[in-house]
Amino acid sequence: MDSLIAKLYQSSKTILSSKDLALIWQETDEDSLYAKTAYYVKQKVLIRLTRGVFAKNRDYNSKELATSIYIPSYISFETILRESGVIFQHYDTIFVASKWPKIITVDRYTIVFRKLKDVILYNLAGIINKDNYSVATTERAFLDMIYLFPNYYFDNLKSINWEKCDEIVKIYNNKQLIKRLNNYRKKYA
Repeated sequence: MDSLIAKLYQSSKTILSSKDLALIWQETDEDSLYAKTAYYVKQKVLIRLTRGVFAKNRDYNSKELATSIYIPSYISFETILRESGVIFQHYDTIFVASKWPKIITVDRYTIVFRKLKDVILYNLAGIINKDNYSVATTERAFLDMIYLFPNYYFDNLKSINWEKCDEIVKIYNNKQLIKRLNNYRKKYA
């Protein structure tokens, strides 16, 4: 293995974008970067998952993949709410907050991107950086969900910290969302 591959494996990332590769390899020339990337894909050292997104091997993190396709983005909605026991419905799909609405399948994963306004998307309230990707807290995912889906049914809101919701809801600058939040609190708190 040459030094460029050694540099790749020093990174904790399982998913690498073209920008990541340029930084790791300190490559400023686009044509040279493309040629190196194409060479390593052909040598099966890198796996091309989608345009500009690569994995070091098949054992990559699917959430890291989902947030590498569009930047900025973070894991939210049903994915977080299911993991925290707020909804019981199982989804194989990964749900992501992003600048663009889109559904794509990459490798063996279906990823649903839901559009949030920039002022919300860029605000880090209730967002945690974890294992090379960003995720919403349960409260942020809950607010994202009722922001886009006003009458969503939740199975179990016992784990919701209503005080945290009161703090985070301000970033949406939406009076209807505050009313919805209060209605859910009355019903379930």
